Amino acid sequence: MLLETTATILDGRALARELTADLTRRAQNLRDGGTVPRLVVEMVGEDESSLAYARSLLKLGAKIGIEVDLEQLSADSTDEQVIRRLQRLDADAGVHGVLLHQPLPRHLHIERIAAFIPESKDVDASNPSNQGRLAYGNHPLFVPATPQAVLLLLKASPAWPVAGKRAVVVGRSVVVGLPVSLLLLAADATVTTTHVATVDLARHTRDAEVLVVAAGVPGLITAPLVSPGVTVVDVGTTVVDGVLKGDVAFDEVAPLAAAITPVPGGVGPLTNVALMRNVIVATERAAASA
Repeated sequence: MLLETTATILDGRALARELTADLTRRAQNLRDGGTVPRLVVEMVGEDESSLAYARSLLKLGAKIGIEVDLEQLSADSTDEQVIRRLQRLDADAGVHGVLLHQPLPRHLHIERIAAFIPESKDVDASNPSNQGRLAYGNHPLFVPATPQAVLLLLKASPAWPVAGKRAVVVGRSVVVGLPVSLLLLAADATVTTTHVATVDLARHTRDAEVLVVAAGVPGLITAPLVSPGVTVVDVGTTVVDGVLKGDVAFDEVAPLAAAITPVPGGVGPLTNVALMRNVIVATERAAASA
């Protein structure tokens, strides 16, 4: 049961429904014009959690009108075999989005392979060129799905626009923390990025007007670590005793916050929708240039 709070609950499920309706309309327009949006999920090995993720994409794609194909390479595939497959997908005009599912098996080298993800089809922005555009603030072709979900929620919050606001990001991973920091900088926020080596985390988080937490540590952010009126986006998803927990102690922090995302129900529902949004954008670009 949620405690009484005056905070705005940033409902990722409701926003996901709105975006899905828009994407469904755009997918139908593309189909009516003779272009069927198609995403290929390239997976190395048969990890069950990875397969479950792929199945969720298949289900969402079918709902929107995007063909989603799951292609699996054997777990002992070499760098060269994965690269050759990515090159074939690059040459296939019927493929509009390519997602190389990560993490890869340990013997593979993502720093080498990622450069071969086709830039114009790189719907999770894993190619170093797309990451570089994000870093330079130079109109990236795609924004990674989870960081995009964070920004979508912030745009729906009372904290938007964030220009001039003090934003603190807890976590610096290349998947979430770093790109979120770059996106906030591009929106003219004043950004502090904290991480495992940060001394006195509370000094930084208490100064935040916008707080994005992506550390993977359940319950890391408690009431003493925030100031009243903060807007909080919790990216954490850790299963503890069979229950999904965020990085923010919701019941403690919500009474202090101006706006906050729940876990579950915040960033998670939007992430796959953001990925499909990138597929639609890629397909629209391809159709316009055909």
